[in-house]
Amino acid sequence: MTVLQEQATTSAIEFASRDEISALQLERLRWSLQHAYDNVPHYRASFDAAGVHPSELKDLKDLAKYPLTTKADLRQNYPFGMFAVPQHEVARIHASSGTTGRPTVVGYTAKDLDNWADLVARSMRAGGVRPGDKVHVAYGYGLFTGGLGAHYGAERLGATVIPMSGGMTDRQIQLIEDFRPDAIMVTPSYMLTIIDAMIKKGIDPASTSLRNGVFGAEPWTEQMRTEIEQQVGIDAVDIYGLSEIMGPGVAMECVESKDGLHIWEDHFYPEIIDPITGEVLPDGEEGELVFTSLTKEALPVIRYRTRDLTRLLPGTARSMRRMQKVTGRTDDMIILRGVNLFPTQIEELILNVPALAPQFQCVLDRPGRMDTLTVRVEARPDVPTGLRAPAGDALQKLIKNRIGVTVAVEVIDPSGLERSLGKARRLIDNRPD
Repeated sequence: MTVLQEQATTSAIEFASRDEISALQLERLRWSLQHAYDNVPHYRASFDAAGVHPSELKDLKDLAKYPLTTKADLRQNYPFGMFAVPQHEVARIHASSGTTGRPTVVGYTAKDLDNWADLVARSMRAGGVRPGDKVHVAYGYGLFTGGLGAHYGAERLGATVIPMSGGMTDRQIQLIEDFRPDAIMVTPSYMLTIIDAMIKKGIDPASTSLRNGVFGAEPWTEQMRTEIEQQVGIDAVDIYGLSEIMGPGVAMECVESKDGLHIWEDHFYPEIIDPITGEVLPDGEEGELVFTSLTKEALPVIRYRTRDLTRLLPGTARSMRRMQKVTGRTDDMIILRGVNLFPTQIEELILNVPALAPQFQCVLDRPGRMDTLTVRVEARPDVPTGLRAPAGDALQKLIKNRIGVTVAVEVIDPSGLERSLGKARRLIDNRPD
């Protein structure tokens, strides 16, 4: 499809000028600040404490004057204290898993849900999915935003939805073979689980009908993209979102460029801040991603700290700015003997060792006074037992040379690690509190 043909089938705002996008953002940002201030006690109190008022926003850069919002703020106002509309106007409620404390609760009006479906549909089209395609949705359904977000977006696009949800890997494979979907929406780590299970059954993953994969909900590397694309013979693209902002569909990688995720800036205003000082950083510098919603009614969010580390870049396939693939999260960072590292860095190096599979865990321990890190990684099924130790040595040397820290590497049997049905658990912290 040519650029002109693509433009004819997408919304005009995707190809608008920066001036047009900025003018729309300023108008919507003024509304969102006022809406939050008028209807959410938390925002009124935090704005007043900071000595700012919505009327003081004259320019987009003025947003830096307003206080940041954190996950702790949402939890402290559990369950519905951050809602900006009466309960009878809330059409749906989602929530995080709450595995590390109270869940964060998010609400949507009917208009919010309509916008969400539009944005996921826009994202899927940008990623290569087309009306009439069959879409196998293997994100979890329920309070998690992934499954229903993908589902209604695919329907809005005009695709046929196969609402499989997560888990039951054998059933996933059966339906992929029998229903012959064109696209799959799933976490990249669970896609690897499906691939491994196919190979065990004697099924060539590249023989399926799949031609497109929309993967999100966790950081993944370019090396993993290459692994999935080569094994399945598909275009693998990244979708970004988080429940506090909306769910999947906040930003999307375009299939024609695969060079970072275009943020849908007509609905979300992005900033990058220094995670320590909170200072706003210029485009191009890496830091923590912060979002302000521009159109959300039920749960407006003002300068929400995502904890995701990335950088903002100019638009390419679309006019809107891109965010680089998320390199990690500030709360997933491992500090080992003064060296900062992320599980995605380990993943990248694992995929440079042909004998190792991209199924791994980083295990932190403190047997004495010093922290230790053990990388437990699976061997590929066709690798003889005698070649596992050399592969582990090779990975250990790569980590030492590239990251600058010494770790232990344990190469285990294929399928030796517990498989995730959603987001992979890459970090196990066994250190005493």
